[in-house]
Amino acid sequence: MKKPAIIYSEKLKVSFGPHVFPTDKYWLLYARLKAEGLLDKVDIFEPKPATGQDISLAHLPDYTRDFMNFEYSEAIMTSEIPINEAIRDFFLLTTGGTILAARLSLERGRSLNIGGGWHHAFPDHAEGFCYLNDIAIAIRSLQESDMAQRFVVVDCDLHQGNGTAVCFARDERVFTFSIHQENLYPVKQKSDLDIGLPNFTGDQSYLDLLRKEVPKMFEAHRPDCVCYVAGADPYEDDQLGSLKITKEGLSTRDLLIIGEAVRRGIPIFVVLAGGYARKTGDVVDIHLNTIRVLIEG
Repeated sequence: MKKPAIIYSEKLKVSFGPHVFPTDKYWLLYARLKAEGLLDKVDIFEPKPATGQDISLAHLPDYTRDFMNFEYSEAIMTSEIPINEAIRDFFLLTTGGTILAARLSLERGRSLNIGGGWHHAFPDHAEGFCYLNDIAIAIRSLQESDMAQRFVVVDCDLHQGNGTAVCFARDERVFTFSIHQENLYPVKQKSDLDIGLPNFTGDQSYLDLLRKEVPKMFEAHRPDCVCYVAGADPYEDDQLGSLKITKEGLSTRDLLIIGEAVRRGIPIFVVLAGGYARKTGDVVDIHLNTIRVLIEG
């Protein structure tokens, strides 16, 4: 079996200014991979930026134009983060990374983009720190090139994948699943299966639901490929949420989802999405554990 593919670029070093999103987590995570000797167990790939043509697979022309020109229009300002050339290029690069991760998952079985998971971006506007829906763009890219057609998106971020749900609302080939805190941003859209969790949900209830639902959706939909949105923000010390999932619980979550795909021989690509713990080191720990699970298969 080939080593898992990890997508990373030193060019990810960008700042959103004084903001809750810790963009430094990307290079801190890569540094931990290096320090702990895990780079020998994966193959690292450098992404190329997504193109305008790539973006058009999931976004409307007017919005694509505003984004590419970093024009502070109504559709852009709903992002809640700044827009400038550096941030535009960051989103293009992380989206290109997700496209590459999706393609490499078909060759290697397992891949992960250190970046991406911008599941709040809609076809016509930005939301929730997300300018481009890299998940939708990557899936559309594989569909358009006839590399894969049927997908399951397993979104385990703290927040519902509202943009992704809208992107695929009329595509029966893509099954969207979101398990998230219910009483929280965003205004909910309709995924194929939504599980809204009450505040203070802990490991046992969370993992029991995943044990029940993940095998069922893989069996029913029979995907060619799985996209796993491995958000770190269900963590018990996250600043934006009220779930009480431990690091151990999140690692078990990763094993449940990645392990189920591997057992069934379904290629899986992973994006990291959110994570807003009071200590960025906790976010890095959670993402590092996801990569450990990916390596172990």
